[in-house]
Amino acid sequence: MPRRVDVRKVLLLGSGAIKIAEAAESDYSGPQAIKAVKEERVEVDVINPNVATIQTSKELADKVYLLPVQPDFVEKVIERERPDGILLGFGGQTALNCGVELARRGVLDRYGVKVLGTPIEGIVRASDRDLFRRTMIERGIPVPPSEAATSVEEALEAAERVGYPVMVRVAFNLGGAGSFVARSRRVLQEKVSKAFAQSPVKQVLVEKYLEKWKEIEFEVVRDWAGNAVAVACLENVDPMGVHTRDSAVVAPSQTLTNR
Repeated sequence: MPRRVDVRKVLLLGSGAIKIAEAAESDYSGPQAIKAVKEERVEVDVINPNVATIQTSKELADKVYLLPVQPDFVEKVIERERPDGILLGFGGQTALNCGVELARRGVLDRYGVKVLGTPIEGIVRASDRDLFRRTMIERGIPVPPSEAATSVEEALEAAERVGYPVMVRVAFNLGGAGSFVARSRRVLQEKVSKAFAQSPVKQVLVEKYLEKWKEIEFEVVRDWAGNAVAVACLENVDPMGVHTRDSAVVAPSQTLTNR
């Protein structure tokens, strides 16, 4: 069981502008997190350059820094405010990537800042496409045939082995920016360079493309003691093959029975 951490002040990283990979749910979850932390009588500081979000309202957080969510800026705030913990799960991919880089640089250890919620290892395992694929396979969870690639040549070779059509997914970009479907070598060669440009680690996953399956999502929350609850079961109105940002989602699921 994880050890409880004595926390008096936390730093929450917002997402900045609302965009693909930092959609409205990030903007909404941030204020909810601030309220929950404040109910525990814990001080909350926020970094978010978006002046048009409720997150940066003076009525919510104790202090708001209208700064880019980037490691250099966040480190300066940490040095000044000395928070006990940091919340990375409420700012979309920008906050997640920033937290990973802060850990890599040793900033969090240097100032004794605890990551509250999903640990850095979990963020990396979910964001690194190849690590995620291997984790699923190790746990016996079926995934489509896929291979990671770090160059155009590797991507083209992987697609030949996986078989067209393929879905190209960008590492450390969970929201889907840069991802695309290629039904031929020509299309893959034309688009894969743009996909690499969207990845901070220059990695993509070339995956067998699944079409027309029913797509179901479960939102699950687990606390530090291991208690888990399925908050919602959602169903995409469109079948798989239509990207989330282009598809309507309904909750609860409309075509599944309880069993």
